[in-house]
Amino acid sequence: MQKIEISPMTRLEGHGKISVFLDDNGNVDNAFVQTVEFRGYERFLQGMPIEEVPRTVSTVCGVCRGVHFSAAAKATDGVYGVEPTPTAKKIRELFLNAHYVEDHCAILYALGFPDFVMGPTSDPAGRNLIGLISAVGTETGKLVLKKRFSAVKIIEILGGKPLHSVAALPGGWSKSISEEERLQMLELSKDLIELGQITLKVFDDVVLKNEKYMELVVGDSYKAIVNYMATVDENGKCNYYDGTQKVIDLNGKEIVRFKGKEYLDVIAERTLPWSYLKMPYLKSIGWKGVVDGEGTGLYAVGPLARFNVCDGFNTPQAQEHYEKMLAAFGGKKPVHNILAYHWARAIELLNAAERVQELLSDKSITDPDVRAKLTNKPNEGVGIIEAVRGTLIHHYKTDDKGIVTDANLIVATTNNKGPINVAVRRAAKSFIKNGIINEGLINMVEMAYRPYDICFACATHALPGRMPLEIDVYEKNGTHLKKMRNF
Repeated sequence: MQKIEISPMTRLEGHGKISVFLDDNGNVDNAFVQTVEFRGYERFLQGMPIEEVPRTVSTVCGVCRGVHFSAAAKATDGVYGVEPTPTAKKIRELFLNAHYVEDHCAILYALGFPDFVMGPTSDPAGRNLIGLISAVGTETGKLVLKKRFSAVKIIEILGGKPLHSVAALPGGWSKSISEEERLQMLELSKDLIELGQITLKVFDDVVLKNEKYMELVVGDSYKAIVNYMATVDENGKCNYYDGTQKVIDLNGKEIVRFKGKEYLDVIAERTLPWSYLKMPYLKSIGWKGVVDGEGTGLYAVGPLARFNVCDGFNTPQAQEHYEKMLAAFGGKKPVHNILAYHWARAIELLNAAERVQELLSDKSITDPDVRAKLTNKPNEGVGIIEAVRGTLIHHYKTDDKGIVTDANLIVATTNNKGPINVAVRRAAKSFIKNGIINEGLINMVEMAYRPYDICFACATHALPGRMPLEIDVYEKNGTHLKKMRNF
């Protein structure tokens, strides 16, 4: 049996490799996405004051900083058993939506669009952000970067720093918004709306009007037929900051809803010997292996999962594009075609921009009451949000002085571990045949994980706090002597 290694994987956050195994005829027998880096943030946080956790976890990743900050802030509320003030909630939601805009923009233009604008099998020297800017025009590239910076500026005003924010406190936020700041951010929000509109036009012109690309989007080569998880509000609409977590099966039927600590009754995490990334699955279905289709216990999160689970968006322009996307797939959900993640991501960018403008149009957001009083002893708290990449869970336990004694983080890429492997295996079987391999075909395989917007730096944590390690000992002649492992 032959083995192909795609290492390192390209256009993602972190380090990983793909191992593809060929049968005697040169066709794909199996494929695995392997996470080869390890970072133990769940251990780093033990012994830390809980109020320091949001500021610390924002450094897990330079891309995902805002979502870890937000989820940890919600968890600190739970630790102290406090409900943030209405104004604090608005500020937190504003912060998260601004982060959505700048993050979705970076991922679409740097990781997703180059495959479509330049072509999946084009020269890799130009199949990147620089090549993309050359193709769409320098002025357009400058315009996109300028408008994305407006989102970063809003984050800086709210969070105290443009990257690793510091403003969250248990029960609220450390500073209120002045009227001058509100008006400044409201003006900046116009750039965010325009960025969302530009991005959807690029997707429309480059992908939706290209029959060849649409064959890839709606075809069977890029699919993962699994269950889906996302957060919905009281009307079933998409909400990134607050709501109830809802899980549907691969036919769209609701399986369960949960909030907070109830996630422990819904999700199980499996440690694998071949990866530093855990493999979650639904407890009610059980572990069936890395398989999709009827009976699978795997589930997906992220933009396409939110599209599948939620009943649309609460902002008008995003809802219009949601209906257009739904119509393109025959009006039926769930959609299992993973390249549609990019389309859903572009719609969410506009949705988040609209929501930023709505929140800043409400003058009550400048109310100085931005933190509730803490009256309870610290104990245990869970914070769940919709991170840009999908459902994100932060769970902390503390002693009576608020010092972290235990931490568990289930991030979007962890949730998507199973579907990512399914998607890569399906793509590999579709494009690698009869032993014929070239750079273009390898990129077509890599296109199967890019829709999930992988962030391995966020996702590699040990359960229950140490890396799984497996060692095979061989004699010089290749005879296997023994296997040793710590799990």
